Amino acid sequence: MARAVALAPQHGAGTLAWVRSAARIEAAVVLEPEWTLAAARPALYAAASALADALAAFGPPEVPLTFRWPARVAINGGEIGGARIAWPKGCAEDAVPDWLVVGVAARVSFPQGWEPGHGLQQTALDEEGWDPTEVSAAELTAAWARHLMAGLAEWQRGGPTGGFRRMAERFLARLEQDEAAGRHGLDPATGDLVTERDGARRQHSLLEALAG
Repeated sequence: MARAVALAPQHGAGTLAWVRSAARIEAAVVLEPEWTLAAARPALYAAASALADALAAFGPPEVPLTFRWPARVAINGGEIGGARIAWPKGCAEDAVPDWLVVGVAARVSFPQGWEPGHGLQQTALDEEGWDPTEVSAAELTAAWARHLMAGLAEWQRGGPTGGFRRMAERFLARLEQDEAAGRHGLDPATGDLVTERDGARRQHSLLEALAG
């Protein structure tokens, strides 16, 4: 993320920074949105969905792969990583940012000497059926970048309303939802999580969640 943010002003859209590691996936891409910061920030969800799609393409089909809002990724209930987003400091919510950076990180394997159970509710891909001899971290990184570009292109073609709706549906299909909170949705203007139950509507700020 830090490298992509540093490169963003000069190198622009499509710049990919990634970590060469066999034990983890870590990558970030520079984007140049056409919409305001508030409307473009849901690119975070596109990044998370692209990671899930990339992992699902190479992993066991029966393994549940889910999201924890705003953008943590879990397998069988254990977190393996998630997505992040950055934007220019001082950019107003209603201004079009010069760039955005979306990135992901995922644990392929635990560090040597890691004791099972040491990290509660954490897991790694090789613990959940992904075979590092069949697919490398580099291949998974490349797959994430391809899925991300395809998802962002569909979002852009459909516009802030139609394109956002399809992107939101894919994200919400994997979101771990609190049944007590009722129906879940995403606000296309801000990316906020919206829950509605018995006519009562609550809006959970994406910006505040990221700050936390």
